[in-house]
Amino acid sequence: MSTVDKLQKAVEATIAAGYQLNKDAFEFLSLVAAAEDPTDIINRAIQKIEGLKEKPFFIDRDLLEQLVKESEPSKEISVRPPEETLPALPETRITEGKREFHPYAKEVEANINIIEDPSTKLSSNGKIEDYLEYFRDRYRRLERLLRQRIDVRAAASIIDALKAPANTKLKIIAMVTEKRESKKRLILKVEDLYASATVLFPQNVPKELMKSARLLLLDQVVCLSVVKTRSTLLIAEDITLPDIAQRPQHKASSPVHAVLTSDMHIGSLKFQKESFNRFILWLNGKYGDEKMRELAGHVKYVLIAGDIVDGIGVYPNQLKELAVKDVHKQYRLAAKYLEQIPDYIEVMFIPGNHDTPRKALPQPAISNTFIEPLQEARKVYSLGNPCLLSLHNVEVLLYHGRSLDDITSTIPDADHNHPEKAMKLLLQSRHLAPVYGEKTMLSPENRDFLVIEHVPDIFHAGHVHVLGYTNYRSVLIVNSGGWQEQTEYMKMLGLVPTPGNVPVVNLQTLEVTVVPFI
Repeated sequence: MSTVDKLQKAVEATIAAGYQLNKDAFEFLSLVAAAEDPTDIINRAIQKIEGLKEKPFFIDRDLLEQLVKESEPSKEISVRPPEETLPALPETRITEGKREFHPYAKEVEANINIIEDPSTKLSSNGKIEDYLEYFRDRYRRLERLLRQRIDVRAAASIIDALKAPANTKLKIIAMVTEKRESKKRLILKVEDLYASATVLFPQNVPKELMKSARLLLLDQVVCLSVVKTRSTLLIAEDITLPDIAQRPQHKASSPVHAVLTSDMHIGSLKFQKESFNRFILWLNGKYGDEKMRELAGHVKYVLIAGDIVDGIGVYPNQLKELAVKDVHKQYRLAAKYLEQIPDYIEVMFIPGNHDTPRKALPQPAISNTFIEPLQEARKVYSLGNPCLLSLHNVEVLLYHGRSLDDITSTIPDADHNHPEKAMKLLLQSRHLAPVYGEKTMLSPENRDFLVIEHVPDIFHAGHVHVLGYTNYRSVLIVNSGGWQEQTEYMKMLGLVPTPGNVPVVNLQTLEVTVVPFI
């Protein structure tokens, strides 16, 4: 039996017993495999662990070294670091290329620029006055974006519109505060900084206009083309969203790749640890055919859009589906996984609604109190949600995506099966969470960090656990799915996740390759 076969058999025995090997433990087994039977060592390790009160998830190197020394007390083991360190092999479906793995990205210097991170700029006290100023700031920022359009630049105030003679045609910029539909008509209540008005979409308006009106969100800022009636009522003729304009895309000068992923939910019984192990193996050049290994060799960045851990008490009856019921231990376990990503790959992450920062947006970066084990294991970038960064000149808007729930619950025909469509609507609104008072909690900061003032090249989110991507006006929209099987709560919501499918973006071409690890 070859050394590789011996090691694979040992790993299968580890997984069958419900444990995993960390990187150093596998490295040690690789070194002693010529003289010792790795499976025998693992069986002894499992036997010893079973006698412990607190059983670890990972079998570490110290335990294996101790067992080997106990079996051969007179024999010294000389351990030299191998040329390559390997993570644990999860199962027999793993295929390893015959050629040595020489990753292209290892020779490329990282090029990272954090353009906007709200973490150190949050200062809300939660007073009523703070909320008023928050929405005023939102209005001003979105009004400024709308007035950049030539066809909106001369828009009037609501006061001027109400004072205009009957049958006057004009445009107003306003925030939608109420929307109701009856008898094939749609009525909006809108306001700007100084006045409010009622806008009617009568039943004889074009179908496309009525469709656009139904897609409007509460608290969204738009431009409305209206006709003044003899009363204070305004009749709608058109809608203009802030939207984004077509523009040239930024692209990297070299073919470095970025892995976009999210929603690991480590600590959950539904976390797909075998699939995630295959993902780690792939990044190390130890999983897949030559084409997959070539792709892995170009990965320079791993971007995680939140929900690293499953947290505690986030959804009803969650405790029944937790493998780890301590959030600190969840993050320590996450560190065990992420430390196995090769050191030349930059790991960057933001929090999600299952992570430990406050739930209200914008979220600050995950506290060092929780991610210290990960920071000790390797270099990472812990950022706020949302954040804007540049990788080799390619600008990425990283957002967890909590507000996608509000979009799918309030917009006709929207659903979780196509998250990229809801993300497109956020781009058109130029706001990451337009609706206030629904599932997405918003913090009344003195500045609205959720306005999309800077148009990115890539808009990456997660949260809904469903893979989806598209291009919209030179922006690559990606919802990266996740690593958690369907929970009882998801089943209740009718949400069917697509875990274990990882989108990889070539930053030189902005092309997406989906790599399956299920």
